[in-house]
Amino acid sequence: MSSASGPSGATAPRPCSLTVVVPCYNERANVAPMVASLDAALAGIAWEVVFVDDDSPDGTSEAARAIAIADPRVRCIRRVGRRGLSSAVIEGALSSSADYIAVIDGDLQHDETRLPVMLKALQSGAELVIGSRHVAGGDSQGLSSPLREKLSITGIRIAQRLTGAEISDPMSGFFALPRPLFERLASRLTGQGFKIMLDLVLASPLPLKITEIPYRFRPRTAGTSKLDALVLAQFAGLLIDKALHRTVPLRFISFALVGAFGVIINILVLEIARRAGMNFAAAQTLGTVVAMIANFQLNNQLTYRAQRLKGNKVWTGLLLFLLVCSLGAIANIGIARALYAEGGHDILAGAAGAAISVVWNYAVSATLVWRVR
Repeated sequence: MSSASGPSGATAPRPCSLTVVVPCYNERANVAPMVASLDAALAGIAWEVVFVDDDSPDGTSEAARAIAIADPRVRCIRRVGRRGLSSAVIEGALSSSADYIAVIDGDLQHDETRLPVMLKALQSGAELVIGSRHVAGGDSQGLSSPLREKLSITGIRIAQRLTGAEISDPMSGFFALPRPLFERLASRLTGQGFKIMLDLVLASPLPLKITEIPYRFRPRTAGTSKLDALVLAQFAGLLIDKALHRTVPLRFISFALVGAFGVIINILVLEIARRAGMNFAAAQTLGTVVAMIANFQLNNQLTYRAQRLKGNKVWTGLLLFLLVCSLGAIANIGIARALYAEGGHDILAGAAGAAISVVWNYAVSATLVWRVR
């Protein structure tokens, strides 16, 4: 880093102008190439990079710290017990004292040579500069498969339709903004999911001055893609959360939707079992168990993705979940019967019992099955 002479004649470090936040998980092979690429792209700019690593088992944080020993522009935040790209970006950005913050993926698919252009746009008055694959001069050839491309296009169309934002690439994870603006918006962010840039746009009480800069989305050379259908589901959840003005916890919405899907599974299994000659009680029991298992898997992969259970913990978690849901079912039946006995309408009594059951299952599952360790 370049230095300037202080009042006493001693040299002082040049104030950092740009903090590049790199959320990462299992990106060890890309850490050193990322630092080298930033060093070349940001020549003449006072910069630092903050790798925010979600306790990667491949040693991503160790690789970053090894470089940081010799290069003070490199920092690493290793998060234990916390997962998720959005929350990683928030922690990395809030650790900065620079004038501007840029966010770039750790897989080298974003074009870091566009960072000086993005920085110049911010210095010229833009409040949010987005690296876009879909304006003139950009392209998305780096998408690894037709499925990933379809998921990306679907997310873009949904975001544009529901938000009305004039952004060609609302799914972009490559963007920059002034640090004071991020500080003001931080408390409004959901901190969940993978698409924090759109979260920033939706969190702003006033329309932002947005500039889009074209870039070429490069093919991944190491590691594996994190984009899948569940990421798109989390993205949809973000839009729902904003539409409800955060009056209902996003995780509860997801948990309830998974529960509704479980009801469909239950009915389908019940119908198949009945047609196969099974009596109603046995068929209903089978349908209920299959639905519970399906709900557990979906909640583990979607609702509690950041705390998802792995290995042997999956079996322990499944048994706990079955126990929790069984107690919820008992409460459901008991409450519904009590309300019906008091002269309540059968449908309303059943709905009340089901609602109590969902709240019970959600609260106890969060406490026992997917508790943060």
